[in-house]
Amino acid sequence: MPARSDTTLNRRALLTGTASGAALLPLAAVAQNEPPRPPPPDPRQKANVALDINGQHYALALDARTTLLDTLRLHVGLTGSKKGCDHGQCGACTVLIDGKTALSCLTLAVMVRGPVTTIEGLAKPDGTLHPMQQAFIDQDAFQCGYCTPGQILSAVACVQSGHAASPDSIREFMSGNLCRCAAYPHIVAAIEQAEPAMGA
Repeated sequence: MPARSDTTLNRRALLTGTASGAALLPLAAVAQNEPPRPPPPDPRQKANVALDINGQHYALALDARTTLLDTLRLHVGLTGSKKGCDHGQCGACTVLIDGKTALSCLTLAVMVRGPVTTIEGLAKPDGTLHPMQQAFIDQDAFQCGYCTPGQILSAVACVQSGHAASPDSIREFMSGNLCRCAAYPHIVAAIEQAEPAMGA
C-alpha cells in the first residue's frame, strides 16, 4: 500500500481549514453588525408597581421579586392574608384577583393585573359583614382562625363561580384550603348558608 504523500495531507488540511473558515465568516459578519446586548436587569432594583387593593390604589416601589403576600403584609399593612406554608399548598394566603382565587405567596406583585380583594375588603364600610363572614361565625366554621381569611375568600369564589350546588362540589372547590383544626363540615355548612344571601 503506497504511503500518503505530505502533499495529500497538506491539501486535505488546507481544504478543511478553508471550509471551516468560510463557514465562520457569515457568523462573524452578523456578530459585527449586532448591537451590544444590554446587561440583564438587576432584580434588586426597585420596580414601580400599581395595585388596586380593596378599592384603593397603591403606587409602590418594590423589589421585583416581592410576592403579593409580602406586599400586602409588609408594604400595605393588610395582615389578614396569612403566611402558612409559603409554598402554595395550604391556601392560607388566598386572595381574589379580579374575582378569582390566587395564592398570594406564589404571585409576584409586579405581575398582578386586576383588582385585588383581601379579607379586609369584604365587609361594607359601615362594618356590616359579608354574608360569607357572617355564615362562618354562625356555623362556627373555624377554631384557631389562622386559615379562615383564605377559607372565606375561597368560599366567596366558590359561590360566585357556581360551585356551591352540592356538598361534594363545595368540598372539591375548597380542597386547596387546608384547616388544621378540621372544621371542614362547618365550612361546608357556612357556604351553603351564605349562597342564597349572596344572590348566587
